[in-house]
Amino acid sequence: MASMTDLKKRRESIQSTGQITKAMKLVSTVKLQKARQRAENSKPYFDFMYQTMASILTESEGIMHPYIDGNGADKKAVIAITSNRGLAGGYNANVVRMIQNSEELPKEHTVIYPIGRKGKELLTRRGYAQATDFSDVINAPMYADAYIITEMLLREYDAGNIGEIYLAYTRFVNTVVQEPRLIKLLPLTAEDHIGKGKKYESPMNYEMDEQEAISLLVPKYISSLLYGAFNEAVASENGARMQAMDNATSNAEEMIEDLALEYNRARQGSITQELTEIIAGANAIS
Repeated sequence: MASMTDLKKRRESIQSTGQITKAMKLVSTVKLQKARQRAENSKPYFDFMYQTMASILTESEGIMHPYIDGNGADKKAVIAITSNRGLAGGYNANVVRMIQNSEELPKEHTVIYPIGRKGKELLTRRGYAQATDFSDVINAPMYADAYIITEMLLREYDAGNIGEIYLAYTRFVNTVVQEPRLIKLLPLTAEDHIGKGKKYESPMNYEMDEQEAISLLVPKYISSLLYGAFNEAVASENGARMQAMDNATSNAEEMIEDLALEYNRARQGSITQELTEIIAGANAIS
């Protein structure tokens, strides 16, 4: 059995840790409220762009464009959105596991564009090739960041350096549930959008050339998905961290109660032993 001094030190250490986890939970709660509001504000634009692209793909036939037909390159780019900090439960590991278990992303043909240092570290240890690091973006995501990343990826796609672009992030459902998602950004496929666009009774007409319309819309489409994913990911990270810190605080409180009980038992045993020794000494004298 541990000594009373050791039990007291352990209890004090756990109390200190519990105070830290409780403070981190409160900070994450405040950040979650702000992140959730940003995610809700960006959602209408995201939905509109998605509906627009879905309508084009489902209502227009015979459009020839590399963003639709593909460019024949084998390399697959994955924008992996995780966090720069840990202590968020399985938030980062779930995104990495989703990428690792995807049949569409064989390791030898996949290059990671990390947004978040934790995901970068985990995927590097698993042997994935890494490209440009955008980890600082997730600290305070802006639409301009999403557009810069989109332009860079499209240059790589147009040059034939990558043939497919995927987005791996975590969708915020609520404070308890965060859902890892992997979506294909390019090439665009009608199969992914069937039934998701507004239906028109007549074929879609363009005021400009069809290829020019696709070239103008796709960057805005991808950047809107990226920006929406940034906001969803930040909300998910803070929701996961809030839940993890709440669990850690509860565990600390349970451990403190167990240690207090063990300390009281040790103290009681010590008092009993001292009384026994006193009585034994008094009997020996008499």
